Amino acid sequence: MPVVRLLRFPILLRALALSATLLAAGAVHAQALPPGVRLGMSAEELKAAVPAAERVQRPQRLGGGLVGSWRAAPVEMAGLLFEPTFFFAGSQLRRVEYVASAQAAPDAGAAAFAALVQWGRSMFGNELSSRDPGSAYAAWVSNDTDVYVQQHSGDPRRASVRLVYKARQLRDGSEL
Repeated sequence: MPVVRLLRFPILLRALALSATLLAAGAVHAQALPPGVRLGMSAEELKAAVPAAERVQRPQRLGGGLVGSWRAAPVEMAGLLFEPTFFFAGSQLRRVEYVASAQAAPDAGAAAFAALVQWGRSMFGNELSSRDPGSAYAAWVSNDTDVYVQQHSGDPRRASVRLVYKARQLRDGSEL
């Protein structure tokens, strides 16, 4: 009987490792920007790279003149369905946001956030992170792009996970 228990333990470990690998592999394919998409491109170039992209009826507006005027089909990452929105300013793509509702997730998106942070570490190295009551944040810099993952879990009705690529904007002290 003890031999059977000992044999099951390595099998369980291998199964868990395989599950983690598959989860990470499932998450990794979608975190990169869609093929052919790059920050700085025009709306016409975006439409050519992502033929299924469509204009939104009510564009989101953010600071700095950013307008979320295009979206694409939802993408599954880390067990959640993320909706991509493409933000333009000055006729250039400046930000891509993937947002998933985690209201139905029993952990409010913590597992998806953890998988995306692991992906970010594998792609960009160690993150700058913070954790507050109800939210968690991890960020990286890659050349001229800022990438961050954010989880909101304070209010279960508004739980979400967000992955953002945005054009890096450097400022000197006089602009602060």
